[in-house]
Amino acid sequence: MSVDLTGFLGVVVLAYLIPGPDFLVIVRAAARRPALGRAAALGAQAGLCVHMCAAVLGLSAIATRSALAFTVIKLAGAAYLMYLGVRALLAARRRNRAGSAEPAVGASAAASGQHVSAASGRHVSRRGSFLEGFLTNVLNPKAALFFLSVLPQFVDHDGSLPRQIFLLGLLDVAVGVVYWLVLVGVAARLRTVFGPACRRRWELVSGWLFIGIGVGVAATE
Repeated sequence: MSVDLTGFLGVVVLAYLIPGPDFLVIVRAAARRPALGRAAALGAQAGLCVHMCAAVLGLSAIATRSALAFTVIKLAGAAYLMYLGVRALLAARRRNRAGSAEPAVGASAAASGQHVSAASGRHVSRRGSFLEGFLTNVLNPKAALFFLSVLPQFVDHDGSLPRQIFLLGLLDVAVGVVYWLVLVGVAARLRTVFGPACRRRWELVSGWLFIGIGVGVAATE
């Protein structure tokens, strides 16, 4: 069995380097707190595992070949991205009203893995960030198409396709974990450099980007 690992890794790295919904979710979470960024990153990769398992079992092929199923997944993903965008815009508005107040994290919140927003007074937990990353990836139809259209180009068609898809999928997930954790580290460094005003602007920009990507996903055929 011969698999083109070099070509596959090149495509995977390039795919991660192109910013998309996962990038926005993870960087936005990391801008709040590095632990939240790591949770969102692990959530995104857990969602990728769902696509991988679906491809191995043949469920992705069924979904993409069914116009109704693909449309439902696409519209659900678009709606969720726009929902995240609206949330980000509202958060930016609350932060703007709160002025330059920094997020206050109490001892009890830190112990429970929660981040308290001074602008909204609400808790943002690691679980919530993980779920955001997970749903953003699971509801992204392009992730399913990757396993059905791009990944098969690098396998040995004389060997076991499910086994190769599974192994290459695990490699994809592993590369993503490393990339996202490095990105979270960079975002954490930038978080200490830029002030609250800059973070409020990023919240506003990310909100409109989420909405724009959501509209783009909904409009694709």
